[in-house]
Amino acid sequence: MVGFNINDLWYEIGNGDFLHAFFSNVAYHLEKGNWGSRFPILMNEVYQGELNFSQASLALNELENIQKEFKNFTPKQIIWDIENLSLMPPWGDNISSDITNLSNYFITSDGNDFIELFKKVLQLAENEKVNLTIKSF
Repeated sequence: MVGFNINDLWYEIGNGDFLHAFFSNVAYHLEKGNWGSRFPILMNEVYQGELNFSQASLALNELENIQKEFKNFTPKQIIWDIENLSLMPPWGDNISSDITNLSNYFITSDGNDFIELFKKVLQLAENEKVNLTIKSF
């Protein structure tokens, strides 16, 4: 399991493959396979496991753009791993009817909308002036 850690608070995301899938979809669908070309802070800083609070506002702006653009992609367009496009999510096509596009496709292991959770922790990092890290447990 992986999660966001900020100011000793833990926000569960889920399996590491799930988190990689989110970033894979950003790179594949929104950056034309060129990792970090449009969203360098999220794709190069956060993905590596840590974000300095001074970049949280910029990262939040990137994430809001991703969320908006993901609305143009259906759940059938999901990819699980940009390095192996033949891989499918473990649940296949068996998803909730509430999932209508990639902006609401990613649900954490405890049932939260991943993008909304991500926005929340970025805002917290900025407001509290603390770094955001991604940790495994």
